[in-house]
This record gives sequence, C-alpha cells and structure tokens, in this order.
Amino acid sequence: MKPMYDLIVVGSGVLGSFHAYHALKKGLRVALIEKDKMPKGATIQNFGQVVPSGMDTKWQAYGRESLAIYKEIQSQFDISIRQNGSVYLASNEEEVQLIEELSHINQSNNYQSHLLTKQQCLYKYSCLRSDYVKAGLFFPEEVTVEPRTMIYRLQEFMIQNMGLKLITNTSIINCESTPNGVSLSSAANEDFLASKVIICNGSEFKNLYPKLFNESDLEVSKLQMMQTKPQKNYVLPGSILTGLSIRRYEAFYECPSFKSIKAKEDPHSLEKKWGVHILFKQAADGSVILGDSHHYAEAKNIDDLGFDLDMDIDNFMIQEAKKIIDLPNYEIQNRWYGTYSQCKTKDIFEHTIDDNIHIITGIGGKGMTGSAGFSKENINKIFNRKE
Repeated sequence: MKPMYDLIVVGSGVLGSFHAYHALKKGLRVALIEKDKMPKGATIQNFGQVVPSGMDTKWQAYGRESLAIYKEIQSQFDISIRQNGSVYLASNEEEVQLIEELSHINQSNNYQSHLLTKQQCLYKYSCLRSDYVKAGLFFPEEVTVEPRTMIYRLQEFMIQNMGLKLITNTSIINCESTPNGVSLSSAANEDFLASKVIICNGSEFKNLYPKLFNESDLEVSKLQMMQTKPQKNYVLPGSILTGLSIRRYEAFYECPSFKSIKAKEDPHSLEKKWGVHILFKQAADGSVILGDSHHYAEAKNIDDLGFDLDMDIDNFMIQEAKKIIDLPNYEIQNRWYGTYSQCKTKDIFEHTIDDNIHIITGIGGKGMTGSAGFSKENINKIFNRKE
C-alpha cells in the first residue's frame, strides 16, 4: 500500500519547501515532490538577498518572520545564511529624501534601520565611489544566502531532522480528490495519496489545470544577472542596493514623496526600457553578483521572452555599476538569466480547487525573502490551526 501523507507539496522551490517545513513543524506527515532531480528555477537563479526592507508593510511582516525562521534553522544546520545587513545607497537629494522617509516608516513599524552619512558609507563599503553616494540606509538584521546551495541544505535538514519524504524526478500529471483524500499520479504511473495537496510549481499548475492557468493574470519576468571572478583580498559586506532600487522597490511606494519623484523620471531612459536597477552581493567564494534587469510577458506566452542574453543590457549594467563601486576587477565569469512568475493584480496567486487541493504560486521577486513567513501563515490557514 502507498503511504498516506497528511500533505503533499508539488514543487520543491523555496515556496514549496517552506510549506513543507511548516507542516513538518506541526507534526504532519509530508512529502515534497519535484519534477526534476533538483529545483532549478527562480529559487536558485536569484541574488540570494533576504531584504524585508524592500517590501510593502504587509510583506515586510512576512519577510521579518522569514528572517527569524532562517536564523533559527541556521543555528541548527548550515544553510548558508550570513547576517551582514543590507544598505540602500542614495545618489542624489531625491533619493536621500526617500531613504529618510523610509527610515521614519520603519521606526513606526519597529524595524531596525540606521541612516548613514556619506562618510559612514565610504568607510563601511570599500571602493564605493565618493562621487556617487550621498547617504545610506542600513538594515542590520537582514541576511544573504547562497541560492545555489541553500535550498538543497534546507531540504537535507528537513530529511535528517524532521522526517521529510523528498521525491525527485517525478512529474505529476493528474491530481483529483477522492473519498479518501487527494490522489496524485505521475508520468511514470506512480500513485500517491494525501489528505491535502499544495501545488507550488507553475509547470504542474499549467499541466494539471490548463484552462485556469491560461485565464490567470500570471506574468513572467526575465532577469539578467552576472558574476565576476573572485575579488582577491576584497570584502563587500551584505546586500548593496542602489539609487535605482530606491526608485523601484515597493517599500518606497509608501513614502510621501515617492509619486512626485517618480513623475520626474525620464520614461525613455535605458533603465526604464530594460527595467534595470543595480544590485551587488558578494558570494562566498569572493565573486560579486551584479544585476539586474526585467522583461515581462504573460505566463502563457513565456516563450516571447526568448532564450538569449541581451549583451546590450549586460554592458549597460556593468557601465552603471562602475559608476557606483570600483571593484578590483569587473571580469565576468558567469552570465545567466532567471525567471519568476507574479500576478498583475495580486501579490501572490492563490486558488482553491476544493478544500483539499490548493494552488499557491506567482510569488514573484518576493520568494527568497517572503516565502518562509508567508508559508507559515498559509499552513495554519489550510489546516485550520492557530499558533
């Protein structure tokens, strides 16, 4: 007889894995099913920045909960979490005004942040250009992760310490409720049975419920990123977010001056055309991750985004990055693009097929930061359990 699980999660990226984690924390029997040998989508194709500071008030709360969860797990098992803070670097007086306003908002939210003078920024961040930075806003509680290793270590922790059943190389092609629960079938004619199912993978969502998928307001963003060669004897601590990030991230939408400042921007600039904002993060091997850009297409038309890297975009990002930090070298060893799905009208896609089958996807760029906290609340809701 096939084992009966309390929950099967389809899709082992960060959103699916943390749904599994919180269900396991409640003592439930959980299986996590992955169509590939390992997750290889947005979860590993991102910067690895956990930055609640960039989110609106609702998602900042999820992000702050995520920080606590990451740190709790890291205290027991190395999943690559480094608490080295995040900084937003203002390059002109308008951006200084925005970080000052965000600082006041965070004071009212009881979220710790520190305004930095120009000299403090130059002292803290080596090779930061004096002709770029005017001031900074630093968030000491925020962390970075190594996205290409974190998810695998998290799953290893859940297998070793929490009893997770991880099933890989298994593509689910049928999902339906039965009198005994939810029955799943794979392309290899394997059957699985659970009390409840959560589908967190866009591919399975598209294959299992094509009409619902095509009628959804999901869109896909394609982001280009780069990795320099290791920087010898150079340390760039934490996540570095710059003036274009200040003008893009949702947290700043809540600042009183945001609309008037955004209205002055050139709608025909290259950063607007390509959705560029400049980020830096030093990886564990000393290399620096640079990016990123944003192109959008409806999820059902994802192929419209193409499969190539646009070198004009990469060259523009390097050109802009050099105006901000004089890295010892800008030799690029890796270039790639990642994709993530998001909703046009909502902050995440949630749909209940029936009481026992739930689709949760389209978390967008909030995945690494918000998934752990959001999943905790969502598991409570799905299983009607209070903290």
